[in-house]
Amino acid sequence: MTLYQKTLHDFQQSYVGFAALVIIGQSCLGGVAAMYILENGNSLVQMIQLAFVAITCTVVNVGILAQLSPKTVFNMTLFSVTLSIIAIALNVFVI
Repeated sequence: MTLYQKTLHDFQQSYVGFAALVIIGQSCLGGVAAMYILENGNSLVQMIQLAFVAITCTVVNVGILAQLSPKTVFNMTLFSVTLSIIAIALNVFVI
């Protein structure tokens, strides 16, 4: 069993508990990403980055509240966390 499949299985088994953690965790991570994006100014590039981060975090929260399937929420969470980490890395180390 791959790491993805094992983690997805655990997520599906305890969906309600993990959903609460996902809302808190990815929202905080998105907030940190937004902070680092805005630290570099408010040009069009930063606003586009900020929009992507804010939209993906919002979509994950909406997916949980809309009671989408656990696999869909899990995949959206992975995408949101990955995008937030990339935004943080870009704004701390590159830009």
